[in-house]
Amino acid sequence: MNAAANAVPDPEVVQYLKIWTDCIAQVLGQIAGATFNMELLSAAPTEAAPVDAQDLLAVVVAAGSLRGKMSVRLPRAAVLGLGQLFLSETQDAAAELKPDHRDAVEELLRQVAGQVATALNERWGEVQLRVETSTAPTWSAGASGWMGSTAEAPYRFLMEWQLSAALVAALRPAPEASQPGPVAPEPAGAPKTAPVAPRQPVPSEEKLELLMDVELDVTLRFGARRMLLREILELDAGAVVQLDREVQEPADLLLDGKLIARGDVVIVDGNYGLRVTEVVSTPLSR
Repeated sequence: MNAAANAVPDPEVVQYLKIWTDCIAQVLGQIAGATFNMELLSAAPTEAAPVDAQDLLAVVVAAGSLRGKMSVRLPRAAVLGLGQLFLSETQDAAAELKPDHRDAVEELLRQVAGQVATALNERWGEVQLRVETSTAPTWSAGASGWMGSTAEAPYRFLMEWQLSAALVAALRPAPEASQPGPVAPEPAGAPKTAPVAPRQPVPSEEKLELLMDVELDVTLRFGARRMLLREILELDAGAVVQLDREVQEPADLLLDGKLIARGDVVIVDGNYGLRVTEVVSTPLSR
């Protein structure tokens, strides 16, 4: 990843990144039991270490109303410090970086991504974010830079980020359709030309017929629950996670992350199924 931060002129990109800094600050503050403010940095910090084999590289894949990728790099010192914080170890920059430290930080990113996805709903609609460990991105970045903790934080935390060009484009508002301008009058004596017949649009039925055999993935959602990172780290075989929905309540059917129907869960030939009781929305009802 580039050490130098690129300018981020788009307010939509700044808003997206601000949601990330706010959610990171909230999660770290809960774990540390102290104020942990984060901010976007206008340039690469002078103390930023060069790329190291022990850095944590991850990619956040966006789906739903936003599509694209965000690559992040946490320097070794940040990974060690966060890992020690989660595992209730004494902060020691000279300590050995262990797999447990990396696992804890990866889980932190997943928890933060869950909060970010919820916060994005108000501005961009329903978004799903999936965090995966990765290598350095091979795609071209549409924007890049750094975010870090403020001076009041218990310790210094830095994270380098890159947004794919596709994600930057998805964050921007859709361009408005251009309105036709006034028609200039024809000069006197100019020869009359026959009007050109407008091109007839393809009937909507024909358009739909072309798409009827396209396969789409749908998801059955039984419920959800927000969990603290320490609760996730304590999960083990046999643990029970209670969701926010009672047994008799209907389950949700999602298409590309959007709710389209609700119904009762049934068993069909040994597989889960859904008996639809309510259609919430379809592409044709918009």
